[in-house]
This record gives sequence, C-alpha cells and structure tokens, in this order.
Amino acid sequence: MLSARGTWCGTSGGLCAVAAAEEYSPLVTDHLAATRASYDNVADAYHELVKDRMAGNPMERAMLNAFAELTGDPIADLGCGAGRTTAYLKSAGCAVSGIDLSPKMVELARRNNPGIPFEVGSMTELRFRDDELGGVLAWYSTFHIPQPELPALFVEFKRVLRPGGRVLIGTHTGQDEVLRPEKAYGHAVSYTAYLYRPELLVGALEQAGLTITAQLTEPGSRPGRGYAAFFAQTPT
Repeated sequence: MLSARGTWCGTSGGLCAVAAAEEYSPLVTDHLAATRASYDNVADAYHELVKDRMAGNPMERAMLNAFAELTGDPIADLGCGAGRTTAYLKSAGCAVSGIDLSPKMVELARRNNPGIPFEVGSMTELRFRDDELGGVLAWYSTFHIPQPELPALFVEFKRVLRPGGRVLIGTHTGQDEVLRPEKAYGHAVSYTAYLYRPELLVGALEQAGLTITAQLTEPGSRPGRGYAAFFAQTPT
C-alpha cells in the first residue's frame, strides 16, 4: 500500500466511512485552522500507529529512495507530521528539513529526530526564497487542500524550487469526493479530506508549470478509491 496517512480511525485499508462522500463544495474558510487543530488532537495516536510502517512498505521505500537519488539538496518535507519520512530521507543522505501545520506534530518530530530541523508552517506560504530548494516532498499532506487552492499550492512549490528541481507527492485518490470525518484515531477531528481523481491532480501540477515525469497508482479496498504518487519537475 502506498498510503502513509491512510489508516484513519484505527482501521486498516484506507479511509474509514465516518463521513459520506459528497460533491465538491467551495473552500472552507478556516480549513487550515481546522486541519491544524485536528492533527494536534491526534498527534500522539497517529505517530504510534505509523512510526514503524516504513519497514513493511517496500513500495513507499522505493519511491522515497528514487526521490532521494534523483533530487538535489536541500529538500523540504511539507506536511511532515512527526518526521517519519523526513528521517527516512535523512538516512538516505539528503539534507532535509520538515514543515508541518501542527505544533504538536512538530514537537514530536523534534523530540524523535534530533539533528533534523523542523518548524511550524503552512505549505501554502513557504518561507523559502525563490529557487532555493532542490526538492519538495508532500507525502500524504496535500489532500486537505480544496480544489480551488491546488494550482496556487503547486505554483508555490515551483517558486521555491531551482530549475530542474523535483516534487514527489503521495495522496489518497477518489472520484473528487469530499470527506468530513468527526473522529480519527480515537479523537475528535474537524478537517476535510479531498479525494481527487489522479488526472485532476496531474492537470493542476501541469497548470502550475510542472512536468510529470512518473506516476504510480494503486487501487484501494473500495471501488473508485486508491492511492497515487506523482514525480514532477520544474523546467531546466
């Protein structure tokens, strides 16, 4: 399974049915605040659930290894959570830092991964200078972004990347569904999850001026649901 943040509500195999799918709805004004508060609530439980998952996921390791080999330093892990993928890239020899919206997640990341810089921040407004990074990893962190904001998000990724810089995105996929769970990992949450079709995400990346260099999709346990990873690159 490709999924990193793919075990919600303590059930394996992907998203649990705590909220019915519905047609795409307009931007929720406080979606960043709701996402931040939700991951603060679930941080400890989520970390315990996924901290050792890399060992049993050869597909995930293969994609991160390919990204590490192809990508120049420095790399930013956006939506890094408690630092699981950040630490993996560090172990692969990358100069990497992590950014997450949740202060509690960043606290865990710093505690568990001394020597790796982590900071609280939003992937929608990055502190990096233009052309500063060699790579951007967004591993199961973009699916909380509403569709109207996707092109601007990917333009922001492109802004901070050098010519030829690389992006790796992993995400849940669906039929442009919107999920609003009320509980995850035994705690109350208020975030929204958007399960886009892979072709919609490809279109948004290309609209931002990024070129798709590789794409991997995997079906989920429910019809129309699954996982996808996209490798993209800025113009050289």
